[in-house]
Amino acid sequence: MPGFSSELVQTQQISNTSVTDNANSAVLDGLNKFISYTGFRNATPGHLIMIFVGLVFIFLAIRYEYEPLLLIPIGTGVIIGNIPFFQDGGINLQLGIYQEGSVLNYLYFGVLKGIYPPLIFLGIGAMTDFSSLISNPRLMLLGAAAQVGIFLTFIGALYLGFNMPEAGAIGIIGGADGPTAIFLSSKLANGSIIKGVQTHN
Repeated sequence: MPGFSSELVQTQQISNTSVTDNANSAVLDGLNKFISYTGFRNATPGHLIMIFVGLVFIFLAIRYEYEPLLLIPIGTGVIIGNIPFFQDGGINLQLGIYQEGSVLNYLYFGVLKGIYPPLIFLGIGAMTDFSSLISNPRLMLLGAAAQVGIFLTFIGALYLGFNMPEAGAIGIIGGADGPTAIFLSSKLANGSIIKGVQTHN
């Protein structure tokens, strides 16, 4: 009887081990199948690094309140823009962006029509603290100096031979606002000559 009992215990242990191995194998197979249906199977180190950078931007904006109106949209855009697409047979299926009525399609509409930059800067302007300006109105001259710089740069660009749209794109640099200068240049000075090469956005 003791021998029979020992053999029975060993058989049961082997059976339990086999069941556990089968369960683990089924879980791994399920995870592999799930990942194969997503774009992360095609993720490169570049995708993962940029997704991490986007998460860092969002963390800095929320935890330390570093320009949240800029870093949260930028971080979200970096994450969405670097999610790899599902590929089937070498065909890159950009699911969602061009599918009418999808969430990504609506978000991409804001990118195509240039809606997001004005919204971001409108939010920044709405959060501006004017208490120091109200207590010391002479500070208004500092704000006017930027506008004077825009017009002087615009006139100087016209004098140097640039056409009106290109001069407008150059003039906005006088306001010392980098994102606005980049956005306006992409709209007004698209096709400018850079190092002898005509560029188009």
